[in-house]
Amino acid sequence: MRTWLAPTAIAGLVLAGLTACGSGDGSDEESLTLYSGRNEALVQPVLDSFTEETGIEVSVRYGGTAEMAAQLLEEGDRSPADAFLAQDAGALGALAADGLLAPLPQDTLDLVPSAYRSADGTWVGLTGRSRVLVYNKDAVSAEELPESVFELTEEQWRGRVGIAPTNASFQAFVTAIRLMEGDDVARQWLSDLAANDPQLRERNGMIVADVDAGVFDVGLVNHYYLFEQAEEEGVEPEDLDVAQHFFAGGDAGGLVNISGIGALGGEPSPAAQELIDYLLSPTGQEYFRDQTHEYPMVEGIEADEELPPLTGLDQPGIDLNDLDDLQTTVEMISEAGLS
Repeated sequence: MRTWLAPTAIAGLVLAGLTACGSGDGSDEESLTLYSGRNEALVQPVLDSFTEETGIEVSVRYGGTAEMAAQLLEEGDRSPADAFLAQDAGALGALAADGLLAPLPQDTLDLVPSAYRSADGTWVGLTGRSRVLVYNKDAVSAEELPESVFELTEEQWRGRVGIAPTNASFQAFVTAIRLMEGDDVARQWLSDLAANDPQLRERNGMIVADVDAGVFDVGLVNHYYLFEQAEEEGVEPEDLDVAQHFFAGGDAGGLVNISGIGALGGEPSPAAQELIDYLLSPTGQEYFRDQTHEYPMVEGIEADEELPPLTGLDQPGIDLNDLDDLQTTVEMISEAGLS
């Protein structure tokens, strides 16, 4: 069985003592087990609302997306999980490639544009998130902002760039570079970036906070972390010392990825299907829009007015279904000395 996992996450796998409950067998429609690669503070409130509305109890195991995906790959059909909520398409694709995800009903898939769901119908996007470059407005002028993410390896950016190399969103972004430019180019970019004294952080939120505080000048993150920083400080986003730059021209730095969900087993359990439908309902979509400022996936649910329209972003021509080979990406990042 093919698996992928950042080296730092391997030690975090807890495989002992699992009790199989027959993933996707529908044996208990009043409860389900969810593995979540998104954090508890974000996800638990919407799950509580789901339970309150449906009466279905949700038992959740939280961890990093890479960690949770690797655990599911290790567990295989022994897993107690009924559904997997992931931070990016690559993790879902890795499970689909190993035959662990169940085909979803067509009416569920049709809620989401084809670009943001799996080609084989086994996972669906819940929210969209664009990669951006956050920058300190006092340290970087608009004229200095790079047109391409490849410029960040130049001497002028030495020691000024923050990245989170063990984060799933960074790994998916590097996988996009591999798809667009080839492995040799991706490997060289990582090597050049490592040689340019990058500022390494564990999470995207740390990068935004440090750029806002002037610890370093720019950072590669997902767009919604700027809004998270503003909420933590109790100010409007424009009042922060950090702003964000959307890469144009189809640059890999402007990758739009998804958070998404898939059901485990031969077919979705009734409870898992009900959860998926709830998260794609106006209630679920508006929750993520209002709480995280991510892009809704369902037509008719408007995005945050402070964001550029999703259809107006100059995205790279990447099929999210092709982001499933993260093992090679993780190895490249490690070989470059970034993790």
